[in-house]
Amino acid sequence: MKKTQIGVIGLGKMGAGLAQQAAEKGYPVVGMDIRPRPDLEADNLHVVMTIEELAKGLERPRKVFLYIPAGAAVDGLIDQLLPHFEEGDIIVDGGNSYWGDSIRRAERLKQQGIYFLDCGTSGGPAGARTGACYMVGGEEAAVRQLKDFFVETSVPEGFLHTGPAGSGHYVKLVHNGIEFGMLQAIGEGMGMLTHFRDKLDISAILGLWNNGSVVRSWLVELMKKMYDEQHESFDVPSYIEDTGEVNWLVADALRMEVPIPVIAQSVMQLFASRDQDPTWAKAIAMMRHGFGGHPYGEDEGIQHERKFGRVGEYEMPRPTSGSPKE
Repeated sequence: MKKTQIGVIGLGKMGAGLAQQAAEKGYPVVGMDIRPRPDLEADNLHVVMTIEELAKGLERPRKVFLYIPAGAAVDGLIDQLLPHFEEGDIIVDGGNSYWGDSIRRAERLKQQGIYFLDCGTSGGPAGARTGACYMVGGEEAAVRQLKDFFVETSVPEGFLHTGPAGSGHYVKLVHNGIEFGMLQAIGEGMGMLTHFRDKLDISAILGLWNNGSVVRSWLVELMKKMYDEQHESFDVPSYIEDTGEVNWLVADALRMEVPIPVIAQSVMQLFASRDQDPTWAKAIAMMRHGFGGHPYGEDEGIQHERKFGRVGEYEMPRPTSGSPKE
């Protein structure tokens, strides 16, 4: 059975990996990038540098995946594609676009008879290369035409038609928020392990956790892998960079009045990692100095008081069952 031909625009880490995987599985692929990529030329994979070449090289109905940064660039690329596309063609946005933008784009293209699918893609570059996880929103008629492709280039059970336009990118956005919360929890756990009174074998502990424990996961596996590659140290910059998608989720939650304290706090902690000159801390120090004469900076006497000011803990007695509270 002949496999459907696809186009891939944006041959970076994700787009190139998907194009190569698809070609190796027998899908004819026309890739396009603004940079020359002769290194990607292979059986079933032809690379061009213009929209015109891409459109001419694709059979009708055309099916094109976009793997470019989110934002105005997506609208600009759609504008370039439209003069060369016809009714029934399919545009798939595989990047991390905002779900509201995807709804707007789908409505716009529908007026011209062109399908638009929003395809949240998880698994990173390795997933794009060997088997991704797809969360796809959009019309059933378009999804049906690409279902075999999604199934064959994903991991087992790694494809779901999530619903109408916008749902794929919304589900992926929630996924990214959960990811932030999990990363924060694992990071905090590493901090606690390094502060135990005796030296712990953190690599062995991470390996243990990934064998039958309730926190076993790919992220724990990655933590062990990266920790081992860093020679069992955390000697990397503490500045955490991100592209801002989870900020959108926090804003959505505020508007929807849905409480997501763990995800929201994980974003705040990410911001804190970038604060090399913390004005907030200086402001607190100034106010404490004003109301209590507390010193600026470190103070040996106060450090001693913090450590030894409490002689021992005191456990409050529990009230007997049924006794009234005073």
